Amino acid sequence: MMRILFVVPYVPNLIRVRPYNFIRRLVHRGHQVTVLTTWTAAAERADVEALRGEGVDVRAVSLPAWRSALNCVGVLPSRTPLQAAYCWQPELIPAGLLETLQPDVVHVEHLRGAWYGLHIKQWRDRQGASFPIVWDSVDCISLLFRHAAARSRRLASRLISGLELGRTEHYEGWLVRQFDRTLVTAPMDRAALLELAARQPASNQSPPPDLRVIPNGVDLDYFSVAPGVKREPATVVMSGKMSYHANVTMVLHFVQAVFPRIRAQRPDVKLWIVGKEPTAQIQALAQDPAITVTGTVPDLRPYLQQATLAVAPVAYGVGIQNKVLEAMACGTPVVSTPQSVSALELQPGREALIADEPQAFADAVLSLLGDPGRRDAVGQAGRKYVTTRHDWANIAAALEDSYHGIPAYA
Repeated sequence: MMRILFVVPYVPNLIRVRPYNFIRRLVHRGHQVTVLTTWTAAAERADVEALRGEGVDVRAVSLPAWRSALNCVGVLPSRTPLQAAYCWQPELIPAGLLETLQPDVVHVEHLRGAWYGLHIKQWRDRQGASFPIVWDSVDCISLLFRHAAARSRRLASRLISGLELGRTEHYEGWLVRQFDRTLVTAPMDRAALLELAARQPASNQSPPPDLRVIPNGVDLDYFSVAPGVKREPATVVMSGKMSYHANVTMVLHFVQAVFPRIRAQRPDVKLWIVGKEPTAQIQALAQDPAITVTGTVPDLRPYLQQATLAVAPVAYGVGIQNKVLEAMACGTPVVSTPQSVSALELQPGREALIADEPQAFADAVLSLLGDPGRRDAVGQAGRKYVTTRHDWANIAAALEDSYHGIPAYA
């Protein structure tokens, strides 16, 4: 049994699946987990209580919008990216906390949590303590910014990405050498971070960074095939947080470039756009009677389980696309761009259909709409793939292993 201090700058929940499932699984594996997190909305207090109900010691403090704004203004003259400063709340780590908790390992989540990790590292080194600090970068954020600056449909996203790109590249390259081990979700993110680390001045290039890939999983009990539930005819579903710039670009591209090609041959086709906080551009799409924009839904599963198929025409992104794993887990056949599944080791044409250009993507969707047997085969193969490769139970075991074998603490 380990005493694990898990620092995550936003409240873990069913949407923030990676820290949520890591924490729950670590507790189920018999570890004592203390979570330090910040909340920004009253609704997140319920998520805090849900974690406590599973035996997690959660210590949450408020992060007001004014503090995040001040944090960002404070680093503007420096080379520190705004993302790194955004979630800093010194009240989260009061004096005496680390002496009281005496962790065996500290796990720090995301670029937005890295300042907490650096703060804990300074305390550890002053006190001569001997616990490792593992930073879960999740994704290479500067790689995401590079893609967004070139391909996002939202001007604000391109401007922010352009502002942050150089700062984030420099900071991430430095940051991976500050912690005892760094985790990422996909090999492409590991390669990008290693490249950034190699750009650092020679004096900053030792010791070499220790990076491991720990992929995302899917809750196979929660996202599952629904026996006896009939799928709606000719119904396509897209899911995700609909205020996120990559998802906005995905939806607009599909509706403008792909959906008309599908409708030309299947006038009966319907599109469900499912996810919280849709932008005004996405909400306006519901003026088309064939398109439903749901906004926040209490449960995503019925949409995945009742749609004919799911699409993930992601134009850019990093890491693993949870939307793909969740649809596959529900036995829903998926049509995806190569970008959506670049971190997965699936067999194109068997476990999902892969297409890039608008006409090829439309043809792939049409082929499934017109072939129930193939839909069933792809849906079953997709479910088998995630069961074999992306079970959170196995991934949590890999995470636990990543806390060990760090040279300075072996």
